[in-house]
Amino acid sequence: MAVDLHTHTTASDGSLSPSELVREAARAGVRVLAITDHDSTDGLAEALAEARRHPPLELVPGIELNTEADRFEIHILGYFIDWEVGWFQEVLRGFREERRGRVHRMAERLAALGIPIDPEEVFALVREGSAGRPHVAQVMVQHGYVGSVGEAFDRYLKHGGPAYVSYQKLPPEEAIALIRRAGGVPVLAHPGFIDQDDLIPRLARAGLGGVECYYAAHTPAQIATFLRLTRELGLVATGGSDYHGPRVTPDGRVGTPRVPYEVYQTLLAAPRGA
Repeated sequence: MAVDLHTHTTASDGSLSPSELVREAARAGVRVLAITDHDSTDGLAEALAEARRHPPLELVPGIELNTEADRFEIHILGYFIDWEVGWFQEVLRGFREERRGRVHRMAERLAALGIPIDPEEVFALVREGSAGRPHVAQVMVQHGYVGSVGEAFDRYLKHGGPAYVSYQKLPPEEAIALIRRAGGVPVLAHPGFIDQDDLIPRLARAGLGGVECYYAAHTPAQIATFLRLTRELGLVATGGSDYHGPRVTPDGRVGTPRVPYEVYQTLLAAPRGA
């Protein structure tokens, strides 16, 4: 019974629509799927409707908030959020407006490099969702400036690249509080990218509920370390593919790595809200 608690759709920076992602997960034998788009829940209604056509697949409403601490970008996942409540959607709209401004600033950087793109082409890829660097990369591919999304990142859009633009982000503690206020369980995403294990106890004191231990890019030693920390701190050990669809993550696959079904059961029983 495959479990995947970290995926993205065209409502943020994925290349599959919510319905397409649900159907692909069902074909892959995924039993529990969480959609965790960046700063957006716009894909959840469509995904929930499609999931009802594919029993026994269960869909978990989620989100991924980008935060920053000590010059590190830190992603906080939220599960079982009350995503339709008005105040929460208002907050997310503010986050997405900040992302729109970032796209315009990246377009200016690219134009100065002799690589002009129209920001409206970027926004057209996500409609009302949350625009990000993968959408900019897709437009660059469409214009023939680069051969792939990966090349766009490697040459221009990665952190420190000539077209990279930072943007205002919440501290992770504020994102945790926001998810708790929305009735959810906050989880630290892919901690292996941060390489700051002392951050986990700090965030646990701020209300963190879990850590994404099972992740394809984590080494066995990292997984063992994160599992030990979750046991010591009383946190849930979660996992997911971080799948963005075949055009963004061509080597990825929904439902991988293997996440034990007991992880979902433990997450389901975790305390929610403040």
